Amino acid sequence: MDHKSGFVNIVGNPNVGKSTLMNDLVGERISIITSKAQTTRHRITGIVNTPEYQIVFSDTPGVLQPKYKLQESMLNFSQGALVDADILLYVTDVVEDPSKNADFLAKVAKEKVPVLLVINKIDLVKAQSDLEELTARWQEMLPNAEIFPISAKEHFNINNLMARIVELLPVSPPFFGKDAMTDKPARFFVTEIIREKILLNYDKEIPYSVEVMVEKFEEKEGSIHIMAVIYVERDTQKGIIIGHQGSKIKKVGIEARKDIEKFFGKNVFLEMFVKVEPNWRNRENKLRSFGYME
Repeated sequence: MDHKSGFVNIVGNPNVGKSTLMNDLVGERISIITSKAQTTRHRITGIVNTPEYQIVFSDTPGVLQPKYKLQESMLNFSQGALVDADILLYVTDVVEDPSKNADFLAKVAKEKVPVLLVINKIDLVKAQSDLEELTARWQEMLPNAEIFPISAKEHFNINNLMARIVELLPVSPPFFGKDAMTDKPARFFVTEIIREKILLNYDKEIPYSVEVMVEKFEEKEGSIHIMAVIYVERDTQKGIIIGHQGSKIKKVGIEARKDIEKFFGKNVFLEMFVKVEPNWRNRENKLRSFGYME
């Protein structure tokens, strides 16, 4: 039997459950999931391997109208996902207005590759007729798409979606080693876990003004020593991140360390520092160093 491999890119608006779906399909917690919009800033790859096939899933930032350079670069990741896919998963949900972001949808409608339209969160639908009406509206907008109503949270209809993806994969040797889970380096997941804890522990604009960089990642046999820097845009934000007598940053550190230990299966010694880097979201040299631009 011929081996199949392909790139499956997940696109859609913010907060429709793209990361939850990707983690469910991959079976590993690779994309950070919080209830705040714009959680995913990079294209994150998760790889599913069996002897018969390899699926390279790519989760992209939600499509949004950019307000500053960081968001422009996030939109570029999403636009890029249309170019190099073998299969495209367009994710929406039952609360979103189908006409939102019409420009991006028009591009999806022109796609030559198979498009699977995934309607998430159907556990929230009251009547079957509502779902049928919604499905009909989407079919009008994306006539070539196959529609899959799912609930990523309840793992409903995920197996059927996965089976269809496998059917559509092109015949090809694997693109990555068969033991690969992702194309991202270990440090990347440390920054994502710390960023998730910041998203969960602070409100207002703080999480969106923050970037995390791992300056030191020393792995020994049973332990890892990590030094991470949290960058903010203003002194006042630095004070908020640290909290009274360091209480807030300590809480973030404890929560992040637990998850990092779970991720790597080793004891972790985590040090975190906060630095002010004015207006980094609009500075190309900074965005480049944080990996948002080539």
